[in-house]
Amino acid sequence: MENLLEDIEQYVTSYLNDHLDTSFVYHNLAHTQRVVSKAKELIEESDLTEADAELLLIGAWFHDIGFTETIEGHEKQSEIIASEFLKSRKVSDEKISNISKIILATEMSYEPKNTLECLIRDADCAHISSKNYEDYAALLRKEWELTKGKKVSKTEWLEENIEFLTNHSFHSDIANRKWQKRKRKNLANLIQSQNKIKANTEKLKQKKAELKFKKEKLDLPDRGIETMFRVALRNHMTLSDIADTKANILLSVNAIIISVALSNLLPKLDNPSNTYLIYPTLIFLVFTVASIVLSVLATRPNVTMGKFTKEDVANKKVNLLFFGNFHQMKLDEFEWAMNEMMKDKDYLYGSLTKDLYFLGLVLNRKYGLLRLTYTVFMVGIVISVLAFGISFYFSA
Repeated sequence: MENLLEDIEQYVTSYLNDHLDTSFVYHNLAHTQRVVSKAKELIEESDLTEADAELLLIGAWFHDIGFTETIEGHEKQSEIIASEFLKSRKVSDEKISNISKIILATEMSYEPKNTLECLIRDADCAHISSKNYEDYAALLRKEWELTKGKKVSKTEWLEENIEFLTNHSFHSDIANRKWQKRKRKNLANLIQSQNKIKANTEKLKQKKAELKFKKEKLDLPDRGIETMFRVALRNHMTLSDIADTKANILLSVNAIIISVALSNLLPKLDNPSNTYLIYPTLIFLVFTVASIVLSVLATRPNVTMGKFTKEDVANKKVNLLFFGNFHQMKLDEFEWAMNEMMKDKDYLYGSLTKDLYFLGLVLNRKYGLLRLTYTVFMVGIVISVLAFGISFYFSA
């Protein structure tokens, strides 16, 4: 018995590794080994003879080898492969016939007729009483998708598993005693997961209905208008960032120029021989300071009151989308005002339009000052260079 089982184990292991497609992520060698292990557990607590135990274990090793050839009717193919191997090992026809019956008994619609057929069916379905049942079920679902092109949603898969475990019964008293309790627990976990999904689905439907109701009630702007405001506001903010960056560049450049002038040029004016440098230096510093002042003005923020009244909201006079209009208000007052605005489509549109308009005014002021700053800087540099040139010329 031992030698034959060892040969069978080596043969089946090698055969599955060489011939079974990798798409079979559930019905593979690991599954066969689990079934054999569970069959041994049942044998240990049964009163089977050594000969019957051998038949059961041989059937367990060969029961799914037919998946290397076909999915539908793989039990028959498994029986054929097993018979050919056993004949090559000179096993008796009677023994081969009994093993064939055990293998064919693993077909799900078949009703077992004797103890060995009951035990092989229980060993084959022992995974439903495993702590890792959900992992095994997930592998079977993936296998269906890979081998049959059958995609099953999570909800449908839970329903199928719940139906299977509900209608399933172990065929032997040993399996009932060992695995029925854990099977019930797995079934309860599946039902709990199903209830959670149903509850979440209902919540999602309710939330969508509420959002749809609010949108219809408030008559919110469609996607095109929302996109228009979003793009326009983003472009304005980008232009504002560019203006601030340009002003900061001028500030940095002029600060460096003044530092160089103070450290290198001004100390030389104490010498009477360098009096010709006074006027060019003054011109240079005046234009530099003017550039700095204009750069600061271009980036200096305006300070607003930060308050509004209920009358302002009622009359739609306040733009709630600009922080300067509410930064000194209490949270509850601001929330009330925002709710009032969101209830009124015209007020909401108006606030967005005002926000866009005033951003445009700010940009106009910034870019106007920035243009003037760059002009002053450019003219100042040119005049200063000319002044220094003329001074050097007449001092020579």
